[in-house]
Amino acid sequence: MKETKNYRSGFVTIIGRPNVGKSTLMNHLIGQKIAITSNKAQTTRNRIQTVYTCDQGQIIFLDTPGINRAKNKLGEYMMSAVDAALSEMDVVLWLVEPTTYIGKGERAIIERLQRVHTPVLLIINKIDTVEESEVIRAIETYRQEYEFDAIIPVSALRNRNTREVTKTIFKYLPEGPQYYDEDTVTDQPERQIVAEIIREKALRCLEHEIPHGIAVVIDSMKDRPGGKLVDIDATIICERDSHKGIIIGKQGAMLKRIGTQARIDMEKLLNTRVNLKIWVKIKKDWRDSDYLLKNFGFEQRES
Repeated sequence: MKETKNYRSGFVTIIGRPNVGKSTLMNHLIGQKIAITSNKAQTTRNRIQTVYTCDQGQIIFLDTPGINRAKNKLGEYMMSAVDAALSEMDVVLWLVEPTTYIGKGERAIIERLQRVHTPVLLIINKIDTVEESEVIRAIETYRQEYEFDAIIPVSALRNRNTREVTKTIFKYLPEGPQYYDEDTVTDQPERQIVAEIIREKALRCLEHEIPHGIAVVIDSMKDRPGGKLVDIDATIICERDSHKGIIIGKQGAMLKRIGTQARIDMEKLLNTRVNLKIWVKIKKDWRDSDYLLKNFGFEQRES
């Protein structure tokens, strides 16, 4: 592990309300796709840890669930993950949209930030969607609400000004060791990334047809002899009988579409051919079951 003078390293969390572009930004900052993205709120349910390494130092990013009011046990788990991330970080990135409206959700985040003693960088995302004058007004509005260490306007989707985010982060990181090898980009197990790929494709393909109450479990993941093919069996969990029919689609068309898109991404990730089989099962009210949440990988953290 590298440890030299002026080498900076540390942990950075990305927070914000749902659907502000946290995962998209993190994927650009590390240079490849790890966290899933969709146009639905609360796409990120677990804390996704990724690593960016360069000659200057190493940044370990934690992408957290979007901050929202907890409506069930899954929501409570997600908010505890956010609070734990804030207390453990060297730098906090808060993503907002370029607007002068500060609602209850933003107020809740400000209250959380006031309890931490960590450098906070405000990232105003989606600047490609508004005029420059609106971005300036948004900067002034937020500057009056909290004493940020820096304010950086970006477009994560268009990858505009994202390098400035990395440069600014290094200014606030302490000198420290290289925590991960240079070729490490995430600490997430392959099975978890594969499950997230399936969930992303389901969210995108289903659009607004079902609510956000789906989870994905990898039942088995085995290399065939010779290492040229991986067999993956997965299950999509939904909450209602009607949802199962929608996910499968007419004559299995929707499930086939989800599987085809997921397999393409898996083969890029694993650098091998993939034989993917997906089933759909109903687990009613799984988002309010401690047992099922733990079984699906959502373990409550101690704060």
